[in-house]
Amino acid sequence: MLFLIENEGMGSLTEENYIKSVYSLSQATGEVIVSELAKKLQVKPPTVNSMMKKLALKKWVVYAPYKGIKVTDKGKKEALSIIRRHRLAELFLVNVMKLGWEEVHDIAEQLEHVESNRFYDRIDEMLGYPKFDPHGEPIPDANGKILNDKRIALNQAKENATVKIVAVADDKKSFLDHLNDKGLKIGEKVLIKRKEAYDGSVVLINKAKVELMITHQVAERILVEE
Repeated sequence: MLFLIENEGMGSLTEENYIKSVYSLSQATGEVIVSELAKKLQVKPPTVNSMMKKLALKKWVVYAPYKGIKVTDKGKKEALSIIRRHRLAELFLVNVMKLGWEEVHDIAEQLEHVESNRFYDRIDEMLGYPKFDPHGEPIPDANGKILNDKRIALNQAKENATVKIVAVADDKKSFLDHLNDKGLKIGEKVLIKRKEAYDGSVVLINKAKVELMITHQVAERILVEE
């Protein structure tokens, strides 16, 4: 039996965190399994099952035991609204409050639950209706539309190609601190001098003509345009 029953009302902070995670994890395949969601949120599967029943009551997901969880159109709209608030908050914290891009994720996690469209519409206006957050992720507009730009992981680019860093796929402070130490940031162009066959590490030449070596783990988390 599918749990998909009418129920209106705004979500709690926990419910919003869940629907955002379900939406993000389901982008590749259209659905997400309970164990995958439990791992991401660091909770036990029974806890996920319980919450999915609640989200199904809100018509945010279609959920049945032992099957994949799918986001409904209503759930997608809610998730994109939360993502919009989060990414606008991050950009405001960087551009206006001058915090580092490595500092803002946890603060934005709190601010994204402010239920005021006017508040975020005003931030959007103040920032000039930006298309991307400080980490290069697209910001959904007020109608939930989001850009799908063409970008690839740095480790997928070809040797001797000059590429532009446009986003990162990891906004953890430790990772961004590492990029700061390497002098790598959004908008910078780098030349891919060499890709090591043995361990997947990549040798780059930055705009200052300095040679840098980054690991495969780092390269796959940097997104570029060729």
